[in-house]
Amino acid sequence: MSEAIATVTQNCLIDLHLHLDGSMSVAMARRIAEAGGMELDLSDDELRERLTVHEDCRDLNEYLARFDFPLSLLQTRDQLRLCTQLLQEELSQRGLMYAELRFAPQSHGVKGLTQREAVEAVLEGLGSSCFEAGIILCCMRGADNLEANLETVRLASEYLGQGVVAVDLAGAEALFPTRDFQEIFELAERLGVPSTIHAGEADGPQSMWDALSFGADRIGHGIRAVEDPALVEELAKRRIPLEACPTSEVQTCIFERYDELPLHQLLEAGVPVTINSDNMAVSATDVRHELQIVADTFALTDGDIKLLLLNAANAAFASDALKAEMCRRIEAEF
Repeated sequence: MSEAIATVTQNCLIDLHLHLDGSMSVAMARRIAEAGGMELDLSDDELRERLTVHEDCRDLNEYLARFDFPLSLLQTRDQLRLCTQLLQEELSQRGLMYAELRFAPQSHGVKGLTQREAVEAVLEGLGSSCFEAGIILCCMRGADNLEANLETVRLASEYLGQGVVAVDLAGAEALFPTRDFQEIFELAERLGVPSTIHAGEADGPQSMWDALSFGADRIGHGIRAVEDPALVEELAKRRIPLEACPTSEVQTCIFERYDELPLHQLLEAGVPVTINSDNMAVSATDVRHELQIVADTFALTDGDIKLLLLNAANAAFASDALKAEMCRRIEAEF
């Protein structure tokens, strides 16, 4: 067990890849349902079963199906606001000093909520806490949602610097390849909105090449980059951070075991890898647990853990001043 993980307890952790809807605990679900006038006639165990992926998960598509239930609880302004507030409180209690929470505004309109209203509700929740966090707006992979995705990008531009820090592309990567979404990232680039793109997860290196061609500042997951040495070299050359999420990458069957994760290969090649939780509830984890997993699996030193944390601080879509402060705190912790 790395001593670094045991001692990094006083708000020195960072999570750059954290889905709002996928991080709803049982206790949060009950309070959020109540805020929406809903009654959950389920035991805690039954709720947990609805919120957490099954052990026999076969692929990313099956993993994504676990979002249906928490999304059903996030269809009003009050529910979105409260979820954001409660998640920040939990992150602070778990020893994080910064996180970037991502969600797809277009996924919260079942009861008539507009994308703008969804964004404003999450920003209200963000502003109710002193925890340092940014919001990433997710465009969604799909066949007929171009206009919705373009609206998401425009909203990201409008609220950039007011809590929103970037846009993303999430969803079923293998079914809806990255190459089909060039238009939304051309708009993001014109509007000056930073971007991170889920790529190299359910699809291979070409998905990441496409993301890079769209101007992605970071890559969500990106763990399959090792299948293409030229891609690894390009990532290192351009210092493109990867948002690795070990547990979800095993759960979605990218790898069968943690020791298959190419962490050392990527770090030794000079790729700035970060470690993240992805979904605290769906994957039953948090960033501390993810760091502990890689520390134990790969016998990481305290210096290795420090590097991973500094990578996250420097990769954050945050102000230079905040990034410098996070780096200072990490240096002091070690």
